[in-house]
Amino acid sequence: MFKRVFFHGLTASILSAVAAILYKRIYFFATETDFSKVLDLQRILGLSLLICLVASLVNYGLIKWLKKKGDIIFNFLFSIFSFAAVMIPISITLPLNVQLPELFPGLAVPMVFFPAIAWYTVNPLFTHNLKN
Repeated sequence: MFKRVFFHGLTASILSAVAAILYKRIYFFATETDFSKVLDLQRILGLSLLICLVASLVNYGLIKWLKKKGDIIFNFLFSIFSFAAVMIPISITLPLNVQLPELFPGLAVPMVFFPAIAWYTVNPLFTHNLKN
């Protein structure tokens, strides 16, 4: 069971990272503002991997501890965490040499939701196996 939950997190992190990288490219072409000094490819990959793998551990723990209610409580907590994490890109102080810092929340705030969206998107692929 842990193996399935781990691969769920790994798959969600890959999907989340791909979506974030694509969104960053689209945002660059739309605004012609480069935030690669603040949010580079390695950070996007690392944060996506970290968030989704930590989510896997929390999900596994809640399923083991609360059995049938664990998945519901995890989804609720992951959604709350995502909404609370919106404050991070809004409150971050950018270096002075970054042009148009007021556009950074437009890039980073949607990316905060990508791990949760990716998790919920691939969830049916992995929960079917857990119920058998």
